[in-house]
Amino acid sequence: MQLNKKRLLQVAILLGLFLIVLIYPKQIYAAFTNVVGVVLPLILGGVLAYVLNLLCVPLEKWYFPHTQKRWLQKSRRPVVIVVSLMIIIAVIFGVFQLVIPKFATALTDFFGSLPALATTTVNWLKDTDQMPMITKQLESLNIDWASIQSKAMQYFTSGVSGVFDSAFKIFGNITKGVVNFFLALTFAIYILGSKERLGKNVRRVSRAFIPRRVLSKIRYVLHVANQMFSSFIVGQVTEAFVLGTLCVLGMWLFRFPYALPIGAFIGIMALIPIFGAWIGAAVGFLLIVVDSPLKAFLFIVFILVLQQLENNLIYPRVVGTSIGLPGIWVLAAITIGSGVAGILGMLLGVPLAATLYQLLRNATNKRLPVAQPKKQEKAES
Repeated sequence: MQLNKKRLLQVAILLGLFLIVLIYPKQIYAAFTNVVGVVLPLILGGVLAYVLNLLCVPLEKWYFPHTQKRWLQKSRRPVVIVVSLMIIIAVIFGVFQLVIPKFATALTDFFGSLPALATTTVNWLKDTDQMPMITKQLESLNIDWASIQSKAMQYFTSGVSGVFDSAFKIFGNITKGVVNFFLALTFAIYILGSKERLGKNVRRVSRAFIPRRVLSKIRYVLHVANQMFSSFIVGQVTEAFVLGTLCVLGMWLFRFPYALPIGAFIGIMALIPIFGAWIGAAVGFLLIVVDSPLKAFLFIVFILVLQQLENNLIYPRVVGTSIGLPGIWVLAAITIGSGVAGILGMLLGVPLAATLYQLLRNATNKRLPVAQPKKQEKAES
């Protein structure tokens, strides 16, 4: 009787929560977004700590692993964290150091060539006797230039306050982003510095409040998820390196300019699935078009071919093999993830699909332990 009352109470609570969600969806979503905004630095710090830990673990094995000196053992964790951060910062800074000066020079050359281009266009129109015809067509339109000028001035004066408001908003967002980044970095360093103690405390609290059977299942799911996410990150970095290397080699082969900076930038941007390589391609196009519009067009053709190779061969093989997910499910996970949550869905879709795939595979093998020997006996007979 007491068990039935407890079960009825649980059902009533779940039903009440479900009704509240149905009645107040906007308020609940607004409250959820506010909470996420408050704890966002902590979430980002946890993600950053997880990614940095993948680099810290092998570095700790290389940093005097068999030393008996106490000061070296105590310095292992701080030194490894600093070295990991320096490696990531050095890679990003090195790539942007290659790209940004070239990009700035290309933009300067492009805007510097605009007056000469305008003069050449006017001279060509004069030489081909097109100027009188264009002048007549403009006169036949009966354009009220005074009205256009007054409207333009009105729009400009009314837009000045909007520009200042936008500038203040942009400055506020940048300041907030910088503060959140340093808070997340500080939190990540704290997690890495005391991850053993934090893990021990989490295990104690879990054993105290979660039933043993449920806790065992949670640990199993988290273990599989950790394997898939860590393998995905390693595979994504490997795929970005392969794509950047192929881009550099292809650009050298076809003698495109700025091969090394463009290839390195595309490799970094390829860490963002699907769209990252296109961002790098857009920057590469702007760099090359100043040097040669024809080569810029051929570069886009080259990137289209390389992108098809990357989407259909390299990405499913490299990332799919690292997480044990077939290529077709990798493409499906990217497609569904991008449709549901955009870029975040692309980043999380593949490791989540790999986790579900591995859990289903293990559960299937556990439920059918006798079927495999029978198939083997039939095959042998």
